[in-house]
Amino acid sequence: MPIPNVPQPQIIQIEPELRLRAFDGAFSFALPWYADPEDIRMIDGGCEPYSPERVGRMYRYLDAHGELYFIEYFRGGRYQPVGDVTFRQEDLPIVIGEKELRGRGIGRKVIRALLCRAIDLRYPEIFVSEIYDWNVPSQRCFSGVGFVPYRRTENGWSYRRAFRL
Repeated sequence: MPIPNVPQPQIIQIEPELRLRAFDGAFSFALPWYADPEDIRMIDGGCEPYSPERVGRMYRYLDAHGELYFIEYFRGGRYQPVGDVTFRQEDLPIVIGEKELRGRGIGRKVIRALLCRAIDLRYPEIFVSEIYDWNVPSQRCFSGVGFVPYRRTENGWSYRRAFRL
C-alpha cells in the first residue's frame, strides 16, 4: 500500500527485454549488489557492505513507503533481476546492481518509464533526495531525463523534475 488508493502494477514493461517487477519479498539474488564497497559509496556514501538483514530491512522500508520494483533484463531465455528502483514522489532511488549492464541506458529507460507513471498520477513534480557529488553516473542519468539540481545537500544535490499538467 505504498501510494494510498493507487494499485501498484505487478509488471511495467519498458521494452521487450526490459521490465519492472513488483517486489515480492524475495531478494537473495540482490545481496551481491549491496556487498561491494565501491557501490555502497555511490548508494549511501559509506563503505560498509550491507548484511542480508540490512538489505531485508531496506527493502521492507522501501516497499512500505513507495512502489518497490526489481529491474529485470531478458537474457539467457528469461527475465533476470539486475537492479532495483523505488517510485515515490519524494525520492526515486535506483541501483543497477549488475556492473556489466551499467552505462547502457537502462537507468534512463527505467526513470523515463516511472516519469510516465508520475504524469499518469498527475504529480506536479518528482524528486531525488540526494545524488552525491562523486556519483557522476547518477547525475548524468537523472539530468539526461530532465531532472535539475535545486538544493545543495551535505554531500551533493537534491534534484527535481517538474511537469506541465
